[in-house]
Amino acid sequence: MSSQDVNEKPEKLSAGIKSAYGIGAVAYGVNTVGFDYFLLLFYSQVIGLDARLVGAAILAALVIDAISDPIVGYWSDNLRSRWGRRHPFMVAAALPFALSFYLLWHPPEGGSQAVLFWYLLTLAVVIRTAMTFYETPSAAMAPELTNDYVERSSLISFRSYFAWTAGNAMTVLMFFFLFPAMVTDTITDGRFSRGGYEIMAAIAAVLIFTSIIVSAIGTRSRIKYFKVPPPRRRMTLKRVFREIFETLSNRSFLALFIAALLGAVASGLAASLSLYFYTYFWKFSSVETGLITMGVFISAIIGAVMAPYVTRKMGKKKGAIVVGLFAFIGSPLPITLRLFDLLPDNGSPSVFWIVFITGVIDLGLIICFQVLYASMMADLVEQSELKTGRRSEGVFFSSVTFIRKSVQGFGLMLASFVLYWAGLSAGATVDQVSDETVWRLGTYYVPTVLFIWMLMMVAMTAYKIDRAEHEDNVRRLADK
Repeated sequence: MSSQDVNEKPEKLSAGIKSAYGIGAVAYGVNTVGFDYFLLLFYSQVIGLDARLVGAAILAALVIDAISDPIVGYWSDNLRSRWGRRHPFMVAAALPFALSFYLLWHPPEGGSQAVLFWYLLTLAVVIRTAMTFYETPSAAMAPELTNDYVERSSLISFRSYFAWTAGNAMTVLMFFFLFPAMVTDTITDGRFSRGGYEIMAAIAAVLIFTSIIVSAIGTRSRIKYFKVPPPRRRMTLKRVFREIFETLSNRSFLALFIAALLGAVASGLAASLSLYFYTYFWKFSSVETGLITMGVFISAIIGAVMAPYVTRKMGKKKGAIVVGLFAFIGSPLPITLRLFDLLPDNGSPSVFWIVFITGVIDLGLIICFQVLYASMMADLVEQSELKTGRRSEGVFFSSVTFIRKSVQGFGLMLASFVLYWAGLSAGATVDQVSDETVWRLGTYYVPTVLFIWMLMMVAMTAYKIDRAEHEDNVRRLADK
C-alpha cells in the first residue's frame, strides 16, 4: 500500500470533527478579546500606565517573539511522533498559555511606571510565545483535514464561529455582570475597577486550557489521515531558513501576506479604540455597550453561514474583495455621520439602534471576509507542494500568526497615539472629556482606518489561485 493510500480520506467532514477543530479557536478568541478590547483600557485607565507605554510594551513583545512563528510552523511540518505533527505542540502549550494570561491581569499594586511596563512586557512575551506553539499547529490542520475547495471554507467557518462567539461571550460577561458588580460608592463605573478584570482572567484561563485539550482530543482520530512529514535529513539553521524562504516565495502568498499585514494594523487600531468610542464618543452606558456586544453572536452566525455560500457562488478571491469593500467602507460609517452632525444627539434611542444594526451587519461581513482569507491561505499548500515537494501547512499558517502578533501591535500602538493626539488623558472619566476631544478622536480615526483597509483590498488583487487551479493542483498531486 502506498503512502497516498494510507493518507486517503473522505472529503466530507462530520459536524463533530468540524466542531472539535472549531472549539480550539476558543483559546484564540478569548485571548484576542483580552488584548484587543480590554488591555489598553485596563492598563492605561485603571492601572495608570501611560497609554504610550502600553502600546510600546505590546509592540516590543510582539516583535521580540514574532521570530518564533516560522520556526514553530516549520518544526510542526517536520515533527515525527505517534501523535502526528501538530498535536504535541497543542497539548504542550495549554498550561503555559492559560497561566500567563491569568497573571497578565494581576499587575503589582502601586507599581511604578517602569515596574508596570516590564511586567506587561514580560507577560505579553510569554503569552504570545505560548500562543504560537498552540495556534500555528492548530490552524495548520485545516488543509490536512480536507483539500476540498468549498469544504475548507466550511471547516474554517466553524473555527471562526467559535472564536468570535467565545470572545464575545467574555465581553458580554464583562458588561452585563462583572462591570456592574464592581460599582461602589467610590467607583461609579465598573469599567474602571480592576476587580472585574481579575475575575475575567480566571474564567478566561480555564476556557483557554479546556478548549485546547478538547480540540486536541477531538481531532486525534484524524491523525492517521494526515500527511507524513518529509524524510529525515540533516538539518542546519541555513537549510531551515532556505526551505522556509523557498516555501514563502510565492506571488499569491505575498499578496495575502501584505494584505494581512495591512488588515492586522487596521483591525488592531479598530479593536483597541472600540471601547473608547462606545464610552467617550457615543457615551453609551455599560449596559448599552453590553447590548451592542450581544450583536456579535448574530454576526458570527452571519459570517459563518455566508463564507461557504460565497465560496460556491463567487469564488474566494472575488468574494473576499466584494464582501470586504462593503464591510470596510461601512465600518466607520456611523462615526462619520456623527462627525458631520447627521445623527440625532447622543442619548437618543435611534442612535443606539443605528450603531447596533450597522455593527451587526458590518461585523458579519468582516467575519465572512476573514474566513475566505484563511481558506485562500489553505489553498496555497497544494501549489507549494507541487513546487517544493514538501507539505508546509505550518509555515504558511505561521505567517498568519506572525501577522496577528507582530502587526496588531502596530495597530494598538497607533491607537495609543490617536488617543494622545486627541488629548484623551489617562484615567479620565466620561464627564471629564470635552466635546472637542471626542471630535478629534473621530477625525483622526476614520481616515486612518479607511486608508489602511483600502490598501489591503488593493494588495489582495494579486492573489491568483481560483477553484479550477486549486482542483488541478489536487489532481496533479494525486497522480504523483
